[in-house]
Amino acid sequence: MERFSEYRIMWILVFFDLPTETKKDKKAYTEFRKRLQKDGFTMFQFSIYVRHCASHENAEVHIKRIKSFLPEFGKVGIMCITDKQFSNIELFYGKKQQGINTPGQQLELF
Repeated sequence: MERFSEYRIMWILVFFDLPTETKKDKKAYTEFRKRLQKDGFTMFQFSIYVRHCASHENAEVHIKRIKSFLPEFGKVGIMCITDKQFSNIELFYGKKQQGINTPGQQLELF
């Protein structure tokens, strides 16, 4: 068995869109994020958190845990991909802009 194969190592991505209109909504949103972080997830983007797992079996443990604390309202998606697939992500970073953007303003990329 290959212990550290890029096809065996997994990444879990959690995507969410949760309401934040009321104090109760904000509390649920904050609690969900804190529980993700407590389980070893790190922020990839504002509403996308990722976690590295040694195997598919290990990923299933964490996915089951997430399902146990899903918020009552909003949308949550969970995707599990291999380390090989994750390594193919292309990331682009724009320059941090000063002031207010006007409609149609282009984001400058490196």
